[in-house]
Amino acid sequence: MSGHSKWSKIKHKKKATDSKRGKLFTKLIKAVTVAAREGGGDPDMNPALRTAINACQDANMPSDNIERGIKKGTGEIEGVVYEEVYYEGYGPSGVAIYVQSLTDNKNRTAAEIRSIFSKNGGNMAGAGSVGWIFEAKGLISAEKNAAEEDILMEIALEAGAEDFSTADDGYEIITAPKDFENVKKALSENKIKTRSSELTQIPKNQVKLNANDAEKVLKLIEILEDNDDVQNVYANFDIPDEVMNELE
Repeated sequence: MSGHSKWSKIKHKKKATDSKRGKLFTKLIKAVTVAAREGGGDPDMNPALRTAINACQDANMPSDNIERGIKKGTGEIEGVVYEEVYYEGYGPSGVAIYVQSLTDNKNRTAAEIRSIFSKNGGNMAGAGSVGWIFEAKGLISAEKNAAEEDILMEIALEAGAEDFSTADDGYEIITAPKDFENVKKALSENKIKTRSSELTQIPKNQVKLNANDAEKVLKLIEILEDNDDVQNVYANFDIPDEVMNELE
């Protein structure tokens, strides 16, 4: 199984915990507000906003919260202005880490991210140091019982998917960002249930980790993601299945 698939599962498990603490809703609303500010408040004309709204709905966020987030972005009601900033660095074993944040204070966020790296076996690096390792992609996964492999692959590829792969626990579909919603729509129209779907950053290469280093890397990433200004953390690690089983 690929590293990004494993990390996707870890992130979705953590999102359930974040939701209980209210952190997930805060992060999702930031994404809605920024998307509406940059591309307008109509999700039919703004794919980024549509994706952000879908993420809110997947998390069972009340529609009133979503609507307020959109209005803050379009300026209909007053709100904090957030800026998207990426921070780059390395974790234990040289794992590349790419941090997406939405912040109203870049100096504060940079200082906090730098501190987290240094206290957890990593170091923050300059702009462009690891960003080139990652490519923006849509990532959709489905359980093995969601559909026959040939049928699912045909539907996904005809809808514009770039890649389709299978593993012991399910299927994985990769798309260009522009085709992400089209592929999701095609699966939905064919009544194929997905396990997860997200716009993400997929690494071009990976660093294989043993149990000790994997534990350190996952701890660093978890602490980064716990920061209020951090939206997503991407990393180029690969944890072998036997090591993953030990950690779980």
